[in-house]
Amino acid sequence: MDGLELAYKKHHQWIGIVQSFGCNLWTAQDIVGEMYVKLGKVINQGKDITKDGEINYFYVFKVLTSIFLDLKRKEAKYILVELSDFNDPQNEIEVQYLKNYERILKTLQGLYWYDQKVFEIIESGESISQLSRKTNISYYSLYNTYKKVKAILKEII
Repeated sequence: MDGLELAYKKHHQWIGIVQSFGCNLWTAQDIVGEMYVKLGKVINQGKDITKDGEINYFYVFKVLTSIFLDLKRKEAKYILVELSDFNDPQNEIEVQYLKNYERILKTLQGLYWYDQKVFEIIESGESISQLSRKTNISYYSLYNTYKKVKAILKEII
C-alpha cells in the first residue's frame, strides 16, 4: 500500500485536526485536499512518507499546519466579502445607486424633448458626427446639447 492510500485511511482524522485549528468543515476539507496534492507530489519525487508501514503522522501534521498558516497569511492580505452582501437589496451601495438612477430618470424626463432625444441617441452608441450627418443638424449644436445634458446630470450625482 502506498503512502497516499495510507494517508486517505485517516481522512476524517485529518479533517478533525484542521477543524481544531479553528476552520469550518468546508475550509478543513479544502486544506486536506491540498495536503493530498502535496503528498502526491512528494511521493512522485520518490520520497517515502511512511514510517514502519504507517503514514508519518508528524510529516502530515506539518503539511496541514503549513497549508493552514499560508491560508491565514493570504486572508490577512485580502478583505473577504460575503456573497450574501451582493444579493442583499438593502445593501447601502445598491440603495444609493437606485436613488441616483431614479433622480437621473426624473431629470431626463423633465428636460426639453430635443435635449432628451439627443442625449439618449448619443448614449446608445451613435456618434455625434453620425447623428449630424443623418439629421442635417450642426455637429456643434448636437455636441453642445449633449454636453449641457451631461453637466445637468453630473450636478445631480
